[in-house]
Amino acid sequence: MPQSLFRSRQISNRISKEMAPNEFVEHLRQKPPGENPLPKRIPAGNDFTEDGWNKRLDFLAEQNITINTLLETALKTPPEELRGNIENFIGFCQVPVGVIGPIRVNGVYANGDFFVPLATTEGALVASYHRGAHVISQSGGVSAMCLTESVSRAPCFIFSDLAKAGLFLKWLYEQADTFPEIISRKTSFGKLTDIKTAVTGRNVYLIFEYTTGDAAGQNMVTVATEEVCNHIIENSPIAPLIWYLEGNLSGDKKASMLSFLGARGKKVLADIIIPEKIVRNFLHTTPGQMSHYCKTSTLGGVQSGGIGVQGHFANALAALFIACGQDAACVSEASIGITEMETTEDGNLHVSVSLPNLIVGTVGGGTHLPTARECLEIMDCFGKDRARKFAEICAAVAMAGEISIIAALCAGHFGKAHATYRHKV
Repeated sequence: MPQSLFRSRQISNRISKEMAPNEFVEHLRQKPPGENPLPKRIPAGNDFTEDGWNKRLDFLAEQNITINTLLETALKTPPEELRGNIENFIGFCQVPVGVIGPIRVNGVYANGDFFVPLATTEGALVASYHRGAHVISQSGGVSAMCLTESVSRAPCFIFSDLAKAGLFLKWLYEQADTFPEIISRKTSFGKLTDIKTAVTGRNVYLIFEYTTGDAAGQNMVTVATEEVCNHIIENSPIAPLIWYLEGNLSGDKKASMLSFLGARGKKVLADIIIPEKIVRNFLHTTPGQMSHYCKTSTLGGVQSGGIGVQGHFANALAALFIACGQDAACVSEASIGITEMETTEDGNLHVSVSLPNLIVGTVGGGTHLPTARECLEIMDCFGKDRARKFAEICAAVAMAGEISIIAALCAGHFGKAHATYRHKV
């Protein structure tokens, strides 16, 4: 990654003013524990009892680390209920939660008017999404459709040469029909839908694709794929030199073109036509200006090398994920997508969003935790047969944010809004 010579020189000069060369070297030198003793390790890391929790709190107190605010919610939640969600538990961080709505969603699964909780510390965000939700509802609601579902895991098998890799694949093709039964030993919800192969030299990657019911499913597909891989290793006449459960080809927790062109999680499309009068009255701009800005931002997005082109899907999804007990790291893949805006023949504004990678669930993971469950219940999205509904609401909220931010940029209100709502320091 190239770095500007002038910028590098500024950094070098700044460090030189702060410390002598020998201090600089000493700061960066590795310091083995035998030379520089480490503090004691956090105790009882996997002890989910109240006794284990107290041991950790007492240990931190001995290190002069005070825990007060983190304990306020923790005192109401028995540590045993957090097994499978956290290790070395000490307390809960608290993120403010706002609510927007109603937002009208005309979805295949989400059909009605919803109030949506958003957890964030960014001033102006909730206000902006609230405005977008109002515009959507006044226009008759956003149409939304959860199209496809797929969660993947991609093990890699490495052989001594290409010939062995080819023979391995031939054997694998003949065995593939037995894999669903093997997977059923580990999960009744995860269903194998496809296996894709990618061969580079002597490396064989297998992309196992699953549906995972109402769970987000990353752990489910990991356990299921490992069961199949163990069967492969035990039975394959062509043994690999080494194999890895994940070869970094699944797109897990990263923005990838593979996921963008296919689907990882739930792929949701949504669109709406906003009457020209509503654009003028509530957004203080015009359909033509918003359409023009969208084209301009597409050119900018192409130049930046982004995957997909949209304003800020990550804001909607991060706020929803944190509020609703989703895996927040999945925002990295879930927030890639496309926003399109164009004027219709009669002068109204057509808006569409495409989100191909919504990793969301309404069971499992953190969804059972008290505040997450409550936030999901606000939208009637907790429990079985609710995941597609939740995904469609996510897309609708993402659209609300796109409408509001692009309107603010067109009307020249973007900077003023952040100046008004920001936390001043």
